[in-house]
Amino acid sequence: IIFMGAVFSMKVMPAYTEYGTIVKDVSASVAQVGRDATVEELRRAFGRFAEIDRIDAITPADLEISKDSGQIVVKFAYEKRIPLFYNISLLIDFQGRAPK
Repeated sequence: IIFMGAVFSMKVMPAYTEYGTIVKDVSASVAQVGRDATVEELRRAFGRFAEIDRIDAITPADLEISKDSGQIVVKFAYEKRIPLFYNISLLIDFQGRAPK
């Protein structure tokens, strides 16, 4: 049981680490470009952060960018399929937004 728990953790933790990095990079992109930035400027800023952090779960085109009360709001959602063993996989739906 301990072995299965350790294997499960080792397979799932990288997905959550990647999600945390994506949230950090989206927030940093919003902070870097400022309130008056265009959608394209924000996508480019995120693309630079994603390239540095080697994010491949989402691309700049996957970001949903809008304004709420004059503030930029970025939302994203993606699925991550993690093969566990044999024909059993774990599917995790990630969603996030910046700023929170």
